[in-house]
Amino acid sequence: MILFGGSIVMIFILMAIFCPLLAPYDPYQINLYDRLQPPCREHLCGTDNIGRDILSRIIYGARVSLIVGVVATFISIALGLFFGILAGYFGGFVDKIMLCLIDIMLAFPGLLLAIGVAVAIGPGLMTLFFALSVVGWAGFARIIRGVVIATKEQAFVESARAIGVTDIGIIIKHILPNCLSMVIVMATLKVGSFILGEASLSFLGLGAQPPTPTWGSMVSAGSTFLHSAPWLSIIPGVAIAVVVIGFNILGDGLRDVLDPRLQD
Repeated sequence: MILFGGSIVMIFILMAIFCPLLAPYDPYQINLYDRLQPPCREHLCGTDNIGRDILSRIIYGARVSLIVGVVATFISIALGLFFGILAGYFGGFVDKIMLCLIDIMLAFPGLLLAIGVAVAIGPGLMTLFFALSVVGWAGFARIIRGVVIATKEQAFVESARAIGVTDIGIIIKHILPNCLSMVIVMATLKVGSFILGEASLSFLGLGAQPPTPTWGSMVSAGSTFLHSAPWLSIIPGVAIAVVVIGFNILGDGLRDVLDPRLQD
């Protein structure tokens, strides 16, 4: 599973890195003479309503989707680790406050909250980072809190505390390493979720603005021509589905390898 999912993810990563070399046409080039061309030899995935090559825009759109997914995941992990460790390690009043905040965030439907944040800030690439991070950190924090609570009761942590190791030292040397495997698995799964979230926000016009190619905006633009030119929406939709499935398969495989409970 890791090999299969990793292969899918690697293909899209290479596509995003080398998109100027892989794209057969300029994704911003308008050619009204070739508008709404179906898939053919010259344009393998067809053209859109103003003659731009769909394959080239899919390739360039991979860069936007992966950047948003990875950056939003990194921010969510950082916030989740901070609040999760704070709540799980210190407990008591701090834990109650943090848990209340986490529960409030998780009470809202994720996509609806992201849409609300994006509408309040205004459309743009930075909006995607912020909106998705606001949605994602609470789930990380709750899981990390549980791992920390279980870890801090272990004998090696008690031994470190007994010989005078500070709380910061215990967190850095003992708590964080024990959270690492869980963080890796959650991060891999969350990237795919955030890519889907980016596509949803871009579909609604709240993501990166034209002419920047994004898969969600391509699906949205193609919905107008769904009967006459279905490839405009179907092809970017397939790209979204494949990359999300790839990250999910990779995450499931990593969980099977890194989770000691499953190994037993």
